[in-house]
Amino acid sequence: MSDNTNIHEQIEEERQAAREACSVNGVHSPECAAAWDALEELQAEASHQKEGHLEKNSFEKYCDDNPDAAECRLYDD
Repeated sequence: MSDNTNIHEQIEEERQAAREACSVNGVHSPECAAAWDALEELQAEASHQKEGHLEKNSFEKYCDDNPDAAECRLYDD
């Protein structure tokens, strides 16, 4: 979970940097846009990491333990 906490800290730091860049350079400046883009990239990475850490449901665990069970078979179309 430290990776998750770390990325959220980075997001907060990037958010502050974006606000500062916009305050100093103006909201229509390339620096302001780049800072918000960097924040958006971090947020997307955090979302991607969260998706990769989802717990399996009971059925998925059952199929992991019983891959030959009829209800766990996968068929190609």
